[in-house]
Amino acid sequence: MSGPDQKALQRQARMVAVVIAVTMILWLGLGWLGGRMGLDPSYAFLVDLAAIAAFLWALVVTWRIKRAMARG
Repeated sequence: MSGPDQKALQRQARMVAVVIAVTMILWLGLGWLGGRMGLDPSYAFLVDLAAIAAFLWALVVTWRIKRAMARG
């Protein structure tokens, strides 16, 4: 794999790591905050769906990175 391709994959991997970390922090924080504020449980479902979407995106991008590295 050439240098620019390798660097592009590294950037994507870093982005996936940041998305996973930020999603987890926001998911836990918003769940805690919603419970403390007594918000309607439907808001918790919205936060859960957003977190699931972010995790699915991270999974797909990680899978694409793995395939690109396997092709060499």
